[in-house]
Order: sequence, then structure tokens, then C-alpha cells
Amino acid sequence: MNASPSIIVDKLVKRFGAFVAVNEASFQIRSGEIFGLLGPNGSGKSTIIRMLCGLLSPSSGSATVAGFDTARESEQVRRHIGYMSQKFSLYNDLTAIENLQFFGGLYGVKGSKLADRIAWAVKMAALSGSEHLLTGELSGGWKQRLALGCAVLHQPQVLFLDEPTAGVDPLSRRQFWDLIHQMSRAGVTVLVTTHYMDEAEYCNRLALIDQGRVVQMGTPSEIKRFAIKGDLLLIECSPLGAGLAALKQAPGVLDVSVFGAALHAVVEAHHDALIALPAVLAEHKVRVDRIEPIAPSLEDAFVSLTGGRALREETAQ
Repeated sequence: MNASPSIIVDKLVKRFGAFVAVNEASFQIRSGEIFGLLGPNGSGKSTIIRMLCGLLSPSSGSATVAGFDTARESEQVRRHIGYMSQKFSLYNDLTAIENLQFFGGLYGVKGSKLADRIAWAVKMAALSGSEHLLTGELSGGWKQRLALGCAVLHQPQVLFLDEPTAGVDPLSRRQFWDLIHQMSRAGVTVLVTTHYMDEAEYCNRLALIDQGRVVQMGTPSEIKRFAIKGDLLLIECSPLGAGLAALKQAPGVLDVSVFGAALHAVVEAHHDALIALPAVLAEHKVRVDRIEPIAPSLEDAFVSLTGGRALREETAQ
């Protein structure tokens, strides 16, 4: 991975009337790095990508991609980037080959080079034998890999992926990420947005986005280590609501949130809590089925950094 920055974002702001979609976002991404923007829907991730692609002008601040200013040199920016969104931007009434030919023409790839790149894309997408099928007949995983092939036919220096695995099955998601890591090893800089916490683990570094602000940045391990100020316990109990209320008042409990059908409690010291908390819950007529220390996840880190508001809003939608 090259140490020099391929993307520089400095106090980037985007307003839509009175609404601030992106609020002084700043970060740098090194060449060949996989950098993730992680946050719930509506947090500003896609708006950041659109500004970096030169599709939206910032209200203030600046950004450069591959050495070009995104506001003043948007045409040069677009020549050096690939872009793939969750909608895949494919034409369902064209065959896979026809889509590749169309996008090759858009990017100015011609002749023998286009033929070579199409052959590469067909192999990469595992479409050999199916390349003449209508794109609308392909599975979600095939469409996803075909869209990736279309986005990188011109061999861009920087690849933007906006929620690229939304609605795709877990196996296809994993195969897709194998391809992204191959491109990263070849020197392509990748900026990806996602709200899948497990998927964010594949990134070299992350920026956690909440209400348009960068609330934390670092490797997945760094974010989990520094966001949780204490030990983390998994508590399975019933009734869950009564358990949550009791633990919020319990001594030594720094924070507690609902995670699925269980509670995650941040405590000062798990050795003491493992003894004290079952007694506290029993006093409130809450049955404890399981209590044990666990390693924090990125979701735990995000809840800690945002007070749980962002993910609660995501769940309520």
C-alpha cells in the first residue's frame, strides 16, 4: 500500500437548504487502501461519495481525488475513477456482453484493449457461458460482479462503491469482497459505504459517520478498542425491558443497550459485575439465562459513540 494520499477531504460541508447533510468531514485515504464510510441510512455517506465523484458541489471545504480538485476539475476526476452503486446501473434489456461494450464506449476503451478488458470482466464475474444472457435474467451476485466489471473496465486509480452489497446474499457478498481485496493489492484505492457492521471489518480503515459528522476513525480494531470504555457483557434475560431498566440503575454499569434478544452492558470490571448483576436482576424479578464477557463489535462501538440514537432510528425505519 502506497503511503501517499489518493483522496484528501478537508472540512467538507454540504447543505440542502437548512439541512446539513455533511458537516465538516475530514479524512485522507492512501493509495491502495480500502476505506469504509460506516453509518446508518441518511448519515451522509452517499452525499460524501457524490461530492468526491464531482457529481455534487460542496457548500464549503475541499476535496481532491487522484490529485484533482473535485469542485474545479470534476471532468478530470471522472476520468480517473470508477463508480458503482447499490442499483448497479446496468441495463437489464442488454446482455452482459452488451453492457460491458456500452460502458467500455462510455469510458473511451476501444479496440483490442476493450476486447481484453471484456474478457477479463467476464472471467472475473464468473460469467463464462452466460455472458450472452439478458442482464435481467442474472442472479443478484452475477449482476453485482458484472456491475463491478463495468465500473473498472478503464482501470481507474480510485473506485467508489456506494452500498454495493445491499440486497445480495452472504456468499455473493463474501466473493465480492475477495475481488475488492484483489484490486486493492493491485494498487486501486477503494472507498466503500456500508451500513453492514460485519462487512466493515473487511476495510483497512473506517470513518464512522453520524448526522454528517465523522465521529471516529481508525482500523476496525482501533475503533472497537477505544470506543468502549470498560468491559462488555452479554446478558440474556427475561423480561428484557425490565432487565434493561434495572441495569441502567445498577452500580458499576456504565452503559447498557438492547442487542437483538439480549443486552450488552458496559461495566467497570467484568469480574465484579458477573457476581453483582445477577443479584441485581433477581431483585427486580428478572431471570438471567446467560451472562458472560464478550469482545466488542463495531455495532457496540457505534452505539457507544452515538448513544444508540442512530441505530435505533435505522431499526425504526
